[in-house]
Amino acid sequence: MQAAAPGRAARMDYEYERNGTANVFVFVEPLAGWRKVNITDRRTRGDWAEQIRELADVHYPQVERITLVMDNLNTHHVSSLYEAFTPSEARRLMGKLDIVYTPKHGSWLNIAEIELGVLNRQCMGERIGEKGELIEKARAWEQARNEMTAKIDWQFRTADARIKLRRLYPKL
Repeated sequence: MQAAAPGRAARMDYEYERNGTANVFVFVEPLAGWRKVNITDRRTRGDWAEQIRELADVHYPQVERITLVMDNLNTHHVSSLYEAFTPSEARRLMGKLDIVYTPKHGSWLNIAEIELGVLNRQCMGERIGEKGELIEKARAWEQARNEMTAKIDWQFRTADARIKLRRLYPKL
């Protein structure tokens, strides 16, 4: 703080102090109104693989196939399963997955990204200083959204895609 002088107002400067970062994984079942939020220290291939195993073994052990729609992040690949687990475990998990990648610049097509936006607006608008506080807020938000069975009414249709993504379609 710089003290006021005759004819001058006091001046105060704010310096941002970074306390660390965290990664947020979000899984969403849009028509059921279910989501799962996990906070991790990093976003490595191994972290992603562990999230997939939790999804398959804890949340959906009874289903034969899980359709994952996700972006093209370098960690979001079945090879990450092979790096994290034994080949037989990686094959088992991979056998349960149908993976659909969104276009490179199409995060708006990814429902998890939409849900992350809702999480950010409703829960993480202000700066959160501690990881424990972040986890607590994310859990409370997840629980509230799941109790309301907040569904996502995503209305992007094929006709809309043909207009919006016309540059990706071949010219005949």
